[in-house]
Amino acid sequence: MPRIRSPHQSRSNDPIKEATIAALKCVVDPLVDLMFDAGVTVHEFSQLVRESAVRTAAKRVTKESGRDSNSRVAIMTGLPRSEVARVLKSDNVWPTKVLGQHPARRVLSAWFDNPRFLAANGDPAVLPIFGKRHSFERLVAMHSRGIPVRAMLDELTQMGAVDRLPDQRVRAKCRIPISTGLTGSAVAAIGDRTRDLLATLTNNLRRTSSPLFEGTAIVDNADLEMVSLVRREITEQGTNFINTTNSLLSRTCVKPNRATAKTPAKCRLGVTVYYFQDDIEGAMESKTETTYTRRKNLQRQRRPTLRKRAARSSTKI
Repeated sequence: MPRIRSPHQSRSNDPIKEATIAALKCVVDPLVDLMFDAGVTVHEFSQLVRESAVRTAAKRVTKESGRDSNSRVAIMTGLPRSEVARVLKSDNVWPTKVLGQHPARRVLSAWFDNPRFLAANGDPAVLPIFGKRHSFERLVAMHSRGIPVRAMLDELTQMGAVDRLPDQRVRAKCRIPISTGLTGSAVAAIGDRTRDLLATLTNNLRRTSSPLFEGTAIVDNADLEMVSLVRREITEQGTNFINTTNSLLSRTCVKPNRATAKTPAKCRLGVTVYYFQDDIEGAMESKTETTYTRRKNLQRQRRPTLRKRAARSSTKI
């Protein structure tokens, strides 16, 4: 007699796989929201995942076995060998370039650190937008790697990091801008930050010694009346921590040495601090009630039949 499985009983004997699928759902849900905001279709997202899976699996197979094997890639990904071959032969490679610090952040860091752009009291100086030496134009030219001054000014203004003053002058408001709104830079930041966080977490899964630092402080029953105070305090402490970390990381940067042609080995280092909040049992901000206009059902107008048309014609006669 076949054994009846309880609805609460696991359908699989692989708890790691089940936990991974649950974790992937947590990651995918906010990405789907972003897709809808940006007009990305499920088909486009599926194509991205399939191509990324094929290329990643191919690199792993080559690293482990020392040779290429479309069959092993097909087994790992669950995709047909014909699709594996098509993807690997295609020149349409999704961009995987590791980006450095955001140009806007580089400009602001220099504005807060470089004595050339500081006031007498050590604060960032109010700069004229245009000029050859002590100006915002010069600051951008030195630290934005080719981005036009007007584009950088628009970006920093939109991020709320600078104030435009009369007489074509500009003042820095904060050192660490936070990208908001559906802009190219804000969306790119999602990819950069999420990739780095997932890389740290998965790296720690695969090694038992010298894990990369990762820590989270969380409570599930925070008093909503205290949240605004906690948020301000974390913002202040987080800004101070990032400023100190920037100074520490700056000391590790490789300096060019013209005396020797040997290039020292380099790597990418970074730390990200972020705040998260789920609004439960009441929202932090008042939600505007939306009034919806009742939908009017459209009814197709039936065209009169030939018999009715004839009857109408005879009546008119």
